[in-house]
Amino acid sequence: MTPVLVDANVLIDIATGDPEWAEWSAESLMQAGRDARLVINPLIYAEVSVAHSRIEALEALLPEDVFHREPLPWPAAFLSGKAFLAYRRRGGVRRSPLPDFYIGAHAAIRGYRLLTRDQGRYTTYFPSLDGISPQ
Repeated sequence: MTPVLVDANVLIDIATGDPEWAEWSAESLMQAGRDARLVINPLIYAEVSVAHSRIEALEALLPEDVFHREPLPWPAAFLSGKAFLAYRRRGGVRRSPLPDFYIGAHAAIRGYRLLTRDQGRYTTYFPSLDGISPQ
């Protein structure tokens, strides 16, 4: 089955027991992991790391035998720049590319599905992206 890139918000929901999203995120992650290889990249790892004071705690949360780690593909950097340019032209106010543009571009370039609860933002800038998100 097609690999699934797991967005940081899903992992943070689970790690923090978010009252609104933890259940959906945990169930969706478990289901995706049954059917496909789960993937994270350095940006996702960095976003999740913010809540942890020690790398050992983060490593325990994101074991390599469960979450395959991939570098960001160079074509994803190009695509994220183009998505960021489209964002700015639509009136976006951020001055530098957000991690979300890189995460969406990584999934799009590799042809991965993206497990996220923020699907709207990704489909706006990466319309071919196949996402797993709340209805």
